[in-house]
Amino acid sequence: MTRETDEQTREGIVEQLGGLARFGGAVVVLVVLVAIFAPWIAPYELGHVDVTQQLAPPSAEHWLGTDQSGADLLTQIIYGTRVAVLVGFSVVGICTTVGIVVGGISGYVGGWLDEAIMRVIDMMMAFPGILLAILLIFITQEPSLLAVIGALSATNWAGYARLVRGEVLSERERTYVEAGRAIGYGGPRLLFREVIPNILAPVIVQATFGVAGAILAEASLSFLGLGPQNIPSWGALLDQGATYFLLTPHLALFPGLAIMITILGLNFLGDGLRDALDPRAVTKYET
Repeated sequence: MTRETDEQTREGIVEQLGGLARFGGAVVVLVVLVAIFAPWIAPYELGHVDVTQQLAPPSAEHWLGTDQSGADLLTQIIYGTRVAVLVGFSVVGICTTVGIVVGGISGYVGGWLDEAIMRVIDMMMAFPGILLAILLIFITQEPSLLAVIGALSATNWAGYARLVRGEVLSERERTYVEAGRAIGYGGPRLLFREVIPNILAPVIVQATFGVAGAILAEASLSFLGLGPQNIPSWGALLDQGATYFLLTPHLALFPGLAIMITILGLNFLGDGLRDALDPRAVTKYET
C-alpha cells in the first residue's frame, strides 16, 4: 500500500468507529430521556388495563399490542426503561466508587494490604456474579429494586478494583508522583487528587460496558422472577412473552428488542470511547 492509501484507510476506520460511537451515544441519550419523561410520553397511565383487549396484537389503539391482562405493552416498555436506567447507572456508580477506593489503596500502599485485598478480589471474581446475586436476593427474601441494585453491586465492584489497582501500580512510579512526595504531599492527597484523575480513562470505558452488563443482569433476574415486583421490567415482560410466545409472539419480541438495542448502543459507545481514549486505537488495524 502507498502512504496515501494508508492514510485513506485510517481515515475510513476512524470515521466508521466515530459513526458507531455516535449511534451508541444517541441510543443511550434516547433511553435516558425516555426514562425521565416516561409519564408524559407513555400512551396510557401505568396500571391502565382494558379487559376487552387481552393479548391483542399491535393496532392503532395499542401500537405494540397488549398483555394477558389487557395492559398496553408500549406503556410497560417505556416505564421499564426507568428500571433499566436506574439499575444500570446505580450499580455502575456504586461499583466504580468502591473499585476506585479499594483498588487505589491496594495499588498505592502495596505490601500485605495489597495481597489481602487481591485475595478478596480473586474470591469475588471466581464466583459467578449472577449466581451470587441470586443467592443474595434469596437471602434478603425481598426481590425489590433496591435488593437488585445491592446484589449486583456486591458482585461487580471487584473488576473495577482490579483495573484501578493495575493502573495505580503503573502510575505511582511516574515523575509527578515522586515530585509530590518530595514537596511533602501525603499519600491520600497524592492518590485521590493526583493519581486517580490520571487513570480515569480506562475506568470510564469499563463503566460504559458495566452499565450494559448491569441492565442485562437485571433483565435476567427479572426473567427468573427475582426482579422488582411492583414496576414493569423488561426482563419480566420478556418472561411473560415467553409464556404466550406461540399465541402472541409480540409480547416477547418488543421487550427483547428494547434490551438488544440498549445493550448494543452501550457497547458501541464503549467501543468508541475506548478507541478515542486509546492512542493505539487506529494502529492496531493497520497490520
